[in-house]
Amino acid sequence: MKHLLFLVLLASAHAQVIDGQFPVTSNLKAGVAKVDITPPEVKGVIVTGHTREVNGVRDPLRAGVLLMDDGETKAAIVTMDTIGAWEEMVAQARAEIEKASGVPAANIMICASHNHSGPGWNENMRWASDLIKKIGAAAKEAAASMRPVSIGMSVDRISFGINRRKTIDGRAVVRLNPDGPNDPRVKVLRFDDGKSLAPMAILMHAVCHPCFFTWGDKGSQPYPKGFPMMTADYPGEAQTFVEICYAGKTASMFMQGCAGDIRPNLPGYPYRCADEADIQWAGRDLGGATARAAAFSITREQLKKRETFYQIRVASEVIDLPGKEQPVKAELMAMKVGPFLFLTMPGEPMVEYGFKLEQAIADRATPVIVGYANGNIGYIATAAAHEVGGYEPNRSHLKPEAEAILLRELGKLADRVVGDVFESFSKHPKDMVKREAEEKARLQGTPVK
Repeated sequence: MKHLLFLVLLASAHAQVIDGQFPVTSNLKAGVAKVDITPPEVKGVIVTGHTREVNGVRDPLRAGVLLMDDGETKAAIVTMDTIGAWEEMVAQARAEIEKASGVPAANIMICASHNHSGPGWNENMRWASDLIKKIGAAAKEAAASMRPVSIGMSVDRISFGINRRKTIDGRAVVRLNPDGPNDPRVKVLRFDDGKSLAPMAILMHAVCHPCFFTWGDKGSQPYPKGFPMMTADYPGEAQTFVEICYAGKTASMFMQGCAGDIRPNLPGYPYRCADEADIQWAGRDLGGATARAAAFSITREQLKKRETFYQIRVASEVIDLPGKEQPVKAELMAMKVGPFLFLTMPGEPMVEYGFKLEQAIADRATPVIVGYANGNIGYIATAAAHEVGGYEPNRSHLKPEAEAILLRELGKLADRVVGDVFESFSKHPKDMVKREAEEKARLQGTPVK
């Protein structure tokens, strides 16, 4: 009876916020740090994405490093205000983070916002070298701040994204299409240590190309040649907005979803470059949605729903996808932290990928589908898009058959980390040794054939 009373009191205390504090009962520890990755000299730099020369900095580019440890397994999520997570950069960043924090390289997810107003990797090797060092320093700082946390999640919406494909007379063209598929949801995870109502870290996940500040059409003033300054675009503006809401006491990080065919709703010919009013709209729209969701998830009713045990499981695989000219190697990853399941693709998946993967696994975990992570293979179009053509499938290096393979292989990775589906659950010593060898090989980067 006394034990039952203790559990009731513990549950009640877990859901109470008193003077801005609440107890955190959790096995999970986390640490976070952010770092400015803007090049020191930008005059005359050619930014990538929508290529143009810039001669100043509107707002800084940043990277965030979130480390997690469940007592047995360590993992990390890195976010960057860059156009891609280049393969060489991913390898170097993982090695640097592992050295600085002890997180195995194979358990590190490297995510790009897909920002169209930052430097390219190969074109700016001095900046690239500094970027790796800064990420390593951030990992070291994050490792020094590890402490028990719990995770809350809530969902809100943005209004500025729109589909950019329209099928007319059997062919797909570039056109703002309000009737096309779109995902306006903002998924917000907040990591709390319970010491205040300011979260230690916030992960915001949204779906839209960061190309507000980019090329303009010929009649688009005041920037017909595109915005002339380096910027983190709307993800940077939103991160800053959220951090202002918490008086600089939280680190906000942005994860891009399946945005291959989703862009800002800026009408023009075919669309215009944004100005300051536009970026305030988008930044405050996403930032406000994030702040609302984060605030809701700390109410006592939502606190009661939080887990007290968060097991980390990570699985990854490098697969060959059918390419138009040759097979395309792609790293896929599944990372589960408690009930939250991250699935990644190394390029620009069209929005339908997110819907299909969620539908397949939503009854088994809380899915967050991440694009532009752990590699950069370009557009990942659906098989249906290949049938009508258009910009994304025409630019893609992949054949239509790649969709079925991606969905199947990501499903298998989800099975491995969710842990409720098994091809075999044999406890025979030989089978257990085989599974242990496979996991050891994955962590060492030498998969077992």
